[in-house]
Amino acid sequence: MEKRNGMCPICFLKQLLMPRRKVSRFVVEENYANGVALTPPMGWSSWNTFKNQISETLMLETAQAMADKGLAQAGYRYLNLDDCWHSSLRDEDGNLQGDLERFPSGIPSLIRRINDLGLQVGLYSSNGTLTCEDLPAGLGNEWKDAYTMAQWGAEFFKYDFCHNIPLSGYAPLVESITVCAYPGAENPQRIDCTRAHLEGLAKRMPDRGMPCGWHVSGLDRGLGKMTFDNVYVERDGEYVLTIGIRKKGKYDKFLMATVNGQPYFYEIPPQTIWNDTARFQQIVRLKKGVNVVELSNPVASRADSAMIQYYRMGQMLKLAAERVARERGEAVKPIVYSICEWGANRPAQWARKAGNMWRTTPDIRPWWPWIVHLYDTTVDDYASAGPGNWNDPDMLEVGNGKLSATENRAHFTLWCMMSAPLILGNDLRSMSDEVLQIVTTRALIEVDQDPLGKACKRLRKRRGGVDVLAKPMADGSAVVCFFNRAKSGKKAKLDLSVLQSDAYIGLAAQPRYDATELWTGQAVELTDTLQAQIDGHGVAVYRIRPRNA
Repeated sequence: MEKRNGMCPICFLKQLLMPRRKVSRFVVEENYANGVALTPPMGWSSWNTFKNQISETLMLETAQAMADKGLAQAGYRYLNLDDCWHSSLRDEDGNLQGDLERFPSGIPSLIRRINDLGLQVGLYSSNGTLTCEDLPAGLGNEWKDAYTMAQWGAEFFKYDFCHNIPLSGYAPLVESITVCAYPGAENPQRIDCTRAHLEGLAKRMPDRGMPCGWHVSGLDRGLGKMTFDNVYVERDGEYVLTIGIRKKGKYDKFLMATVNGQPYFYEIPPQTIWNDTARFQQIVRLKKGVNVVELSNPVASRADSAMIQYYRMGQMLKLAAERVARERGEAVKPIVYSICEWGANRPAQWARKAGNMWRTTPDIRPWWPWIVHLYDTTVDDYASAGPGNWNDPDMLEVGNGKLSATENRAHFTLWCMMSAPLILGNDLRSMSDEVLQIVTTRALIEVDQDPLGKACKRLRKRRGGVDVLAKPMADGSAVVCFFNRAKSGKKAKLDLSVLQSDAYIGLAAQPRYDATELWTGQAVELTDTLQAQIDGHGVAVYRIRPRNA
């Protein structure tokens, strides 16, 4: 049975009887937006091929290959250093630094040299105490690490989920809030809990040990909230918001203060017994006049914890980019924020509020059945994607393992249809002409990079047969992909009226259409039906335009 955390007995029983939600209760109104990733990011990552064997020399050789082989011109502009780019030692100021042996010139120098080739650089960390390879990571160091990467000029950031410590679902027992100017303690304004409005299971409990004689319990797991709607200040600016609590329990607690709609977070460690009370502080922004401060703990599930932690790093990346720009008198250089929590907490439901792209799956492997599984895991979340926010079924394995040419083309096509980020994972220095041709096929890249930003919708799924996918395009055309899941060849057809009647696809009704098969360039004239013969594990993909378009 859970710890009681000072709740009234009836409230405690109500909490036990309430059903647990799987969808996050941490609500952010607007999608994450920083002006980049308006189409799915394209680039290369070190992990799939090189894992922990990366170096300054390898990165420079790969960057040169991206430039020389036309990949940068085709749109692949991010060169991303995955895990193991950095040392196990933070520097004397506690900042991250590159591996002292393998990156002897330092990461800022490497970024500048890669930038000189017309490319942008991405870095990696984990939303945990350590990365997946047990190196220093971001949990608890969000601002420090975000600011370091912004200073270096990184423009892409992948944030993994290894060694994560979930936030507690328990809230502290709140006695009061105090507001004072920052910096300085100019006329601190103290408001005790008796002046707060309570909702849900939040309840005032008598407490002789508190200055006002009361504290509020029942803020746990999104089931209660207290609101101070009378916080008055004389001017806009930064203030110290102090939460006064009644000590109870040798376990972690968490509290969110929402100030005029902006969340601020308090992580509260297990309490010692030397005093009855404690104070925890954050710097918040208040406006002139009356402000509203809401206190709650929205962590009712692992999804809530994950979203809050990823959201916090996303905000730090934005603030760090803005601060560096102000310090240098330059334009803001935004950082693409890639959330990598492996799809464990249903990120398609919340991650567009927290970052630019989010992993929907475990790690990819160059195994055909696994690639199909990752496609199946992602494709039906098409409605979550859009400009600035993308489902990510992980990096491409085109050119890796024992995938056939047909499977490589199908893998690339499915990622383009899903409007997925196109992050290559092969050795670019030695890639074959066949693989280079696949990943630079302009007609398919245009499908992925279409500015409308809609991912494909699966219209038909046939186990052991042919899936039918359709994707609307900004120019009014539609792209249809027949994907043959079987080993043997299959025939497939689609009545075009399906594309006309589907509100998401919205193909204009016309007596005739022009269609082009995007891998072969073959032109086809259509009236009411599209049909094709598809090789085993292969695709046939057509861009269909109304004749008068």
